[in-house]
Amino acid sequence: MASKKGGGSSTNGRDSHGQRLGVKRFGGQLVNAGTILVRQRGTKHQAGENVGRGKDDTLFAMVTGYVKFSGQGRHGRFISVSRLSKLSPP
Repeated sequence: MASKKGGGSSTNGRDSHGQRLGVKRFGGQLVNAGTILVRQRGTKHQAGENVGRGKDDTLFAMVTGYVKFSGQGRHGRFISVSRLSKLSPP
């Protein structure tokens, strides 16, 4: 019986790629409709006004405007997009 495993591929040579999760656009940034704001697993951040949620919990802007983060206490963190008006940023 051999005392060593046969040569060949490395046993530990496998690894998966990162999922690139996280916040993609930050508060005060101007975004176009359809822009991804957050990629997440679960609902760490929740969709606020003018923000949609994909089936994988990704949050995206539904209108062109400025991103706003707000904490609602025990209700969690909400991300909303204020509509772009003729005025300068808020």
